[in-house]
Amino acid sequence: MLPTKTKVYTAGFWLMCLSSFLFFMSFNMLLPELPDFLTRLGGAEYKGFIIALFTLTAGLSRPFSGKLADTVGRIPVMVFGSLVCFVCGFFYPWVTTVVGFMGLRLLHGFSTGFKPTGTAAFIADIIPYERRGEAMGLLGVAGSLGMAAGPALGPQITAATSLDTLFYCSSGLALLSLAVQGTMTETLPAEQRQRFSWSLLRLNWHEILEPQVLAPALVTLLCLFPFGAILTIVPDQSRVLGLKAADKGLFYTCYTLASLVVRLVAGRASDKYGRLPVLRVSTVMMVVALVLLTLVEHSVPLFLGAAMLFGLATGLNSPTLYAWTVDLSHPARRGRAVATMYIALEVGIGLGALLAGWVYSNIDGRLPYVHAMSVGCTLLALIYLLWGVKKQPAAGA
Repeated sequence: MLPTKTKVYTAGFWLMCLSSFLFFMSFNMLLPELPDFLTRLGGAEYKGFIIALFTLTAGLSRPFSGKLADTVGRIPVMVFGSLVCFVCGFFYPWVTTVVGFMGLRLLHGFSTGFKPTGTAAFIADIIPYERRGEAMGLLGVAGSLGMAAGPALGPQITAATSLDTLFYCSSGLALLSLAVQGTMTETLPAEQRQRFSWSLLRLNWHEILEPQVLAPALVTLLCLFPFGAILTIVPDQSRVLGLKAADKGLFYTCYTLASLVVRLVAGRASDKYGRLPVLRVSTVMMVVALVLLTLVEHSVPLFLGAAMLFGLATGLNSPTLYAWTVDLSHPARRGRAVATMYIALEVGIGLGALLAGWVYSNIDGRLPYVHAMSVGCTLLALIYLLWGVKKQPAAGA
């Protein structure tokens, strides 16, 4: 009798992909509208804080979400993140001051500090090493679909109804993500699980970062800096190029669709060719895309072409960094390892957003300088990948 072949992608995996799609769509659909919303509140000069504050609390919460994922469970951590996203959507319509808006962005950041940490640990638990890059790519497809659909749909909802309706739709999508998580089974081994207690929120220094994954964390920080900058200035750059209000999300759509294509076509690239070779290629592509963005001036086709190339680079880069991080992690500290990578991600995005807002300062002529700054960061990542990383993780790690 032939042995039964183990099914790699279970119902739990696809449910997690659905939950991630809904979650990422929820908060990304707000991005094209938030700069104008903040401007109407009188905070035009604080646009860089829209992303920076969100990523600040996301980054600060990562050590806690990582520890809780390794002790209480993957699913409770995801539920908390989605619940925060659900609650915040209802409060945006009631914000009337810049200070109130900034406070809500800080609170909203806890959602991405928890949900993706639990998600990545959950997926790593159920997928074998030799299919890990592919699985992270497929999970990324789900998240990227949400990131594409959200910014494309958000301005349409606002134009057809109102900004308040958009906020409530965002909240509703987070609730759907939460409902999907209720159908899944916990993957943290029963012997590791503990009941939640406030003492679990006390962290020792060694519980904040996982030393084994500092190499992928550094590359993550440098490669995500441009993403934070792009999130901050692309709505204004779209306006400068003459794109209509309903088309403010067009850059995000082109970027994300390209990212989806490469994840589907080349999802197993890092499993086949190795993590470092794929990261080197993707980082070169990212450098070229950012150089093109510095040269855009008044060319919409070049602007959207650069978005697609940046999406292709990210589609190769992101799942490979996830897989590399998990390769290097100890199973009992997987949540902490994933959290370390996400801390680097949030620092990169936050710094990119903050410095982009400072450099740009609502002066359209400075837009190329922001992209040039991002080129510098990705070049540092490429140099490190070429000469700073000594060896790849052993197969089967």
